[in-house]
Formats: sequence, C-alpha cells, structure tokens
Amino acid sequence: MTNALLEDLKWRGLIYQQTDEQEIEDLLNRESVKIYCGADPTADSLHIGHLLPYLTLRRFQNHGHTPIVLVGGGTGMIGDPSGRSEERKLQTDEQVEANVRGIMNQMHKIFDFEGEDSAILVNNKDWLKEIDLISFLRDYAKHVGVNYMLAKDSVKTRLETGISYTEFTYMILQAIDFGY
Repeated sequence: MTNALLEDLKWRGLIYQQTDEQEIEDLLNRESVKIYCGADPTADSLHIGHLLPYLTLRRFQNHGHTPIVLVGGGTGMIGDPSGRSEERKLQTDEQVEANVRGIMNQMHKIFDFEGEDSAILVNNKDWLKEIDLISFLRDYAKHVGVNYMLAKDSVKTRLETGISYTEFTYMILQAIDFGY
C-alpha cells in the first residue's frame, strides 16, 4: 500500500535518500509519528532557509502526524558554530527572548497548535536553564567523546580559526533536546 504523504514528498523532490523505503512506508501507514525541526532565535524572524523544513513538517501534520517545533531559546544563547568562520556575537537575554517571541508568533501562522492533530511548540531554554554545570558535565558531556566532536564539520572547520568551549559544547546542548 503506497503512502500518500511519501508520494507527495517524492513528487515535490523532498526525499533524496532513505534507508528502508518499505519500513518507512509501513510505519507511516500504521501509526502517527512525531517529527522534529528546530531553529535558534538568531533574529526575530525566520529566514527563507527555514521555509522548506517547516512546510515539510506542516505536510506531515496535514497527514495526521505530530510536528514538534522547537525554538532554541537555550541554544540561541550560545550560538551554533556551523557555517561560521568566527564566533557568533552573544546576544543579551532580552534580545534572545524578543527573537523567541517573534519566531513563535510565526510558527502559529504555519502550524495548528490546537485540536486533534495539533503540533507541539517548545523552547529548549525551558529545560536547559535547569541544568547546572556539574550536572551538564556528569550527565551529558561525559557520554560524548572529544574525538567524535572534533570529527564533526561544524567543529573541524573552526579549529583553524578558533572555537570557544562554549561553541564546542553547542552540539551537546542540541543533543539534550532529544531527551525532552
């Protein structure tokens, strides 16, 4: 049995590669899945690069699945080192909060957050702000190898120009989101 969502995504050129097409199709035919996408609030508005992933999540919602839309109020306080040749300028708490509000308002124009097939809107600052340094190091950083992190393009490309420990730990903060 073909899946209408998968056929739509293929028709739109949104699927480039997948591990087991039949397994994914069976899963989507069998049950509602949760699918996640997040954005850090580096500005008070989404940019054009956010459009494709969020409209794809909306297509999942239209087919009865649950999008989890994350605004990175916590990770946005640090800054993603990906695609940067130098460290991001840290924003104030007030600026990050204003950006979070702006992006959350835009998410309400894309997703339906009420009703049977409602999307879930979260801010990772809600859980990241509760983690103290000792807990972060013992409960999270302990389980991530430095060699693994150094092999990531987002870190590897920054080693020549310099990367702060703050930015280096960004991927651990981002990984914590998957536990919530």
